[in-house]
Amino acid sequence: MPLVIIKGIEGVFTDAQKAEAIAKVTDAMVSIEGENMRDITWVVFEEVKSGNWGIGGKALTAEDVLKVQAGQ
Repeated sequence: MPLVIIKGIEGVFTDAQKAEAIAKVTDAMVSIEGENMRDITWVVFEEVKSGNWGIGGKALTAEDVLKVQAGQ
């Protein structure tokens, strides 16, 4: 039974985006392992509190990521 964990910063992804990520990651895993594994393929979307994720020694917030998404 495969388990895939997706981590993201809280407040960046909408519920619809998280559901889409879960569905597409499940589809990707099933394309590798076979359709019979779909019902036992687990995908967990874990959210980290904004500011508790660091890159390059700097805390990253949801606002920082949203600016990048917007091309700013």
